[in-house]
Amino acid sequence: MKFGVFDHLDQSGLPLAQHYDMRLQLAEATDRMSFNSYHVAEHHGTPLGFSPSPNVYLSAVAQRTKRIQFGPMVYVAPLYHPIRLAEEICMLDQMSHGRLQVGLGRGAVGIEHAMFGLDLPTVPKRYSEARDVLLQALTNERVNFAGEHFSFKDYPMVLRPYQKPRPPLWYGLSNPDSAVWAAANDVNVMSLLPAGRAALCLDRYRVEWAARGKAPGTEPFLGLARHIVVGETDEDARRIARAGYRKWRQSLAHLWTRTGAPFPMEATHPTEWDPFEAAGLGIAGSPRTVREYVSEQATTAHANYMLCQMTFGQMSYEDALHSLELFSREVIPAFAERKTAVA
Repeated sequence: MKFGVFDHLDQSGLPLAQHYDMRLQLAEATDRMSFNSYHVAEHHGTPLGFSPSPNVYLSAVAQRTKRIQFGPMVYVAPLYHPIRLAEEICMLDQMSHGRLQVGLGRGAVGIEHAMFGLDLPTVPKRYSEARDVLLQALTNERVNFAGEHFSFKDYPMVLRPYQKPRPPLWYGLSNPDSAVWAAANDVNVMSLLPAGRAALCLDRYRVEWAARGKAPGTEPFLGLARHIVVGETDEDARRIARAGYRKWRQSLAHLWTRTGAPFPMEATHPTEWDPFEAAGLGIAGSPRTVREYVSEQATTAHANYMLCQMTFGQMSYEDALHSLELFSREVIPAFAERKTAVA
């Protein structure tokens, strides 16, 4: 079982330049630890995400790290010109000598699409076209495509990715039917759902994988995303998580609060940490408590990967770094030989 780090780069209360300094220092730290990958979100017009251009931020990550894989989770593909995105992906993959991971998605926040002037009913089609153009551009020397939103004739892809045939793909999995395309294209997937519901998606992936004649056990990463804070004791960790979560939750709801619209994640993301943790979507505790949580979550969801959101809200650099160090040193080694259990 493998582990990655996820960061919204959400508002921390620091001046923005210092905010970026802190997060980049933590990215450097993860490179020295046992984590497999580092991922950042893309959001617009909200304190939830201070990386509206993941490629700008990740170019700094590429230069400040040596080992860890990294990428967006995810590019909000409908907002991009797909050829330009493909060229920038090639640049990042070459600059990092093949460490880029490409997360693709529609984007979960319709308010952000609307702020960019997109007609919301067109977003799914725009996404599928942008995705198909991007994948063609990354694996071919010429791009030819005719769609409703994008058309290209014999566009020359002078830039090529370092990884062949292309960098690995990631996709957020929120319903079992989405596993069909992901399994057909060897895509790593990540679920924010509670473990029992996530299992339905990950099991469907394995069914689709086998239906295409691919050997069981050779699937890519099938993972869960969870908030995790590790402290010397359960109470130390909960103190840090409670304060950090409160600010992060305000940022999460910001766009709906500003527009006066109902917040659609009220049921799964309460305003305080304790009920959020009680629902199984996060954990704050000692290394032993966190090991037990990770084991239970992975077993229930049949996951072989966990993406850990370990820095959020007003959490200090020192607390975030200590949490990362404890997780790397005292949690990850316990899962080095773990095999995914599938019912």
